Amino acid sequence: MTQQTIQDITAGESWACRFRTTTFLDSDGAPVEQKNLQLGQAHPGTPGTYESIGIIQVRDSKREVVQLEDVESHQQFVVDFQDCWDIDRIEWQE
Repeated sequence: MTQQTIQDITAGESWACRFRTTTFLDSDGAPVEQKNLQLGQAHPGTPGTYESIGIIQVRDSKREVVQLEDVESHQQFVVDFQDCWDIDRIEWQE
């Protein structure tokens, strides 16, 4: 079976992939989302590399990025094509 690429994604179908991104992480390596930080207020996480599986929501071929939702944290990330792999269709189970 051939390896799928982001360019192979068919519009109107559900796709997911493994991804890596740099974000703020807690002591267990999970992403920390902090909204409405005040000027001078420290972020509670520390920068690090996070890897997970995400559902692709938007593909921007001009900028070569995807917006996806992490299946673990339910946070949205914008990730470069080159930081996505194991791209496959989603088969939804009821």
